[in-house]
Amino acid sequence: MTDQTVPMDQDIQPATSGDEGDLIALDTIDDIKRQLKSYLVHNVGVSPSYASQRDWLYAAAGVVRGLLSEQYMNTALREREQDVRRVYYLSLEYLTGRSLIKNLLDTGLYEKVRQALAELGQDIEAVSEFEYDAALGNGGLGRLAACFLDSLATHSYPGFGYGIRYEFGMFTQRIENGEQVEHPETWLRYGNPWEFERPNIIYPVRFRGRIASYKDDRGQDVRQWVDTEDVIAMAYDVPVSGHDSGVVTKLRLWSARATRDFDLKYFNQGNYIDAVKDKTISENLSKVLYPADTTLMGQELRLMQEYFFVSASLQDILARHNRSGHSLDKLPEKVCIQLNDTHPSLAIPELMRLLIDQYGYSYEKAWDITSHTFNYTNHTLLPEALETWPIAMLEALLPRHLDLIYKINFAFLQQVKIHFPGQPDILSRLSLVDDSHRRIRMAHLCVVGSSHVNGVAALHTDLMRINVFADFNRLTPEKFINVTNGVTQRRWLLQSNPGLSSLITEAIGDRWRTDLLAIKELEKFADDTGFRDRFAAVKRANKVRLAALVETRCGVRFSPDSLFDSQVKRIHEYKRQLLNLLHVITLYNRLCDGDDDIHPRNVIIAGKSAPGYFLAKQIIHLINDVAQVINNDPRTRGRLGLAFVPNYNVSTAEIVIPGTDLSEQISTAGTEASGTGNMKFALNGALTIGTLDGANIEIRDAVGEENIFICGMTAEGVAEMRAHGYRPWDFYHNNPALKRAVDMIASGFFTPDDPHRYQAIYDTLLSHGDHYFLMADFDSYAAVQDQVDKAYRDQGTWVRKAILNVANMGTFSSDRSIHDYAKKIWNISSLT
Repeated sequence: MTDQTVPMDQDIQPATSGDEGDLIALDTIDDIKRQLKSYLVHNVGVSPSYASQRDWLYAAAGVVRGLLSEQYMNTALREREQDVRRVYYLSLEYLTGRSLIKNLLDTGLYEKVRQALAELGQDIEAVSEFEYDAALGNGGLGRLAACFLDSLATHSYPGFGYGIRYEFGMFTQRIENGEQVEHPETWLRYGNPWEFERPNIIYPVRFRGRIASYKDDRGQDVRQWVDTEDVIAMAYDVPVSGHDSGVVTKLRLWSARATRDFDLKYFNQGNYIDAVKDKTISENLSKVLYPADTTLMGQELRLMQEYFFVSASLQDILARHNRSGHSLDKLPEKVCIQLNDTHPSLAIPELMRLLIDQYGYSYEKAWDITSHTFNYTNHTLLPEALETWPIAMLEALLPRHLDLIYKINFAFLQQVKIHFPGQPDILSRLSLVDDSHRRIRMAHLCVVGSSHVNGVAALHTDLMRINVFADFNRLTPEKFINVTNGVTQRRWLLQSNPGLSSLITEAIGDRWRTDLLAIKELEKFADDTGFRDRFAAVKRANKVRLAALVETRCGVRFSPDSLFDSQVKRIHEYKRQLLNLLHVITLYNRLCDGDDDIHPRNVIIAGKSAPGYFLAKQIIHLINDVAQVINNDPRTRGRLGLAFVPNYNVSTAEIVIPGTDLSEQISTAGTEASGTGNMKFALNGALTIGTLDGANIEIRDAVGEENIFICGMTAEGVAEMRAHGYRPWDFYHNNPALKRAVDMIASGFFTPDDPHRYQAIYDTLLSHGDHYFLMADFDSYAAVQDQVDKAYRDQGTWVRKAILNVANMGTFSSDRSIHDYAKKIWNISSLT
């Protein structure tokens, strides 16, 4: 099958009345009521008298989706008329969360729809609870991508997102006997009310096969990829609204389909399983986010998934560009593709393949176009997290792409030889091919094939330049820049914290919604006693809501008058949930020993572990075992609590973050690229206890050292200790409180039925080198936690610090990030 597509959807037609029919009328509450009832009858298929709350959700979503579709058509028309350069954001993750309330706030319809539903006997908050979180991501990477699409649309930048429509997403996390158990995340059980299915937008995606070589009529060598096994990518479009901008962009998600539904020969023989075998295998590509890579089959599926995504996206981008009437020679002038981490890295050889094999470009011209079209965002400093793929697997699945990667590498290393003559060692370090392990370095491919490479926090970018990509930085220092991450205040303040949003707007107006720098005006209210009291009342109401969530999910009662201390993020050793837990055990011991000088504190931990990550799952199990002991000990009840909230997602975060007093951001210095949870918490009035890692440093500089709690070593200190030989046993023996906590874990104090359950954790901390320096940082962390305890008792001062945190978070908006990308990297302008 050749690379081709059926005609595209006509998304550039203006939305006007006339042949297309009247537009959706939503001017009055009566208009909205009519539209809701009409949608119920004609689209949901139920009578308003018998409609369930889920039915009302789909009616409300359907009406708003229609409006967004009209706005998208007008946006696309403006882009065509202005002949703009458009950015395409390629990400394997998008954590968009629920969309009903967001879209109503963005379009200014929230109050009208709320009242219309009320007059129809429905509560909008209750209705919105029936919307499933879109299970399209895992953590900060996906949340960042969703924030960026929001900011692109809000500020009228021409942008478009691409991803995969995962049928089951990551997984639903349940805690059974204290352990994480993964269950299918059936978020599409009732369909997705926001998506438009596009059965006419399909592309073939090719795998396996072989390379056939021959000479053309000009005597030139030609290589063709033949005898392939093909899968069909079909599009689903989700509109992404801008806030009060009238601009809507799209997130296009690909779903895998077999090239034919079944083999008639097998079916006629009565062998139904073989008849649908190809269909089943093909459609696995869009079933699950990040299939487990602990087996060869899982690794192969993940690689196929990554290529499936980029191939369909690149074919779609080229088809749209060709419809514009521009030559592909002008692709870099009209198209900018941003690679969100290395997952889309195969887009680079895929664009080369399309330009050479399908459009007849020479290798040199194709590379010139390709290398000026892509940009790459790096999200990790951990060497083990930098993606590589076995050469043998690429050769079997994508032989043409491996062939092109070899050519790219050869041409690149010729340039390296010129720049660094007589330095053979640098060739092996910069090569895209890791010969010793027979793997392809995907991050190297991204750096070589991109115009710009950006880090996501000032420290991260500095470390990227001097460590991870040091040799590349010597070769092309102008390529590396910083764009600090940000979060959208529309989701993480306006929507998730309506009480605080209203208080802020009443005090300084609503310009902060689209220009978060305006929130700086809140500083003048930090010493206003009346404002502080109202701010504290909002925080307490949010804590009551969070306490209800914890009781529902965990069966534990937390008093809203205690300090709420939260660490919510992916479970990973470098994020150091275990350091937090060691401190909780230490507090428990102090209380049991009769120390009454501790303010009541409740600790909330949440996050998913990768299914195959043994130690992270052990940490979750340990947290739950410790919680069982602490929460049921009468000596500590009401004074210390611990809860692991299962199945952490965007909707859960919208309750946890506004209700938190203390935000835990304690990754080992030099390991977290940026973090965005740290920004969300501070924006909602939580004080941060954190290491000098990622964006914590920039948050400290913004809010002031007196309004944040900094602990632990610096990245330089960690590197120096590692270089000179780190001995975790020394810290263990020299700190009795630490030794006691570790020994309690190792001896089975929390698991008397299985005393050796956590031997692996003990060995990791002491026998295997404590790679993330928990032992070294514990003393500093515990001492700063004592400062937190004392500071929280002075509520007037604490609230003042919280207000100043909110007031100084203006630079951490994803709007600022997008403005930086637009100016420094993408060279795009807002639509006029």
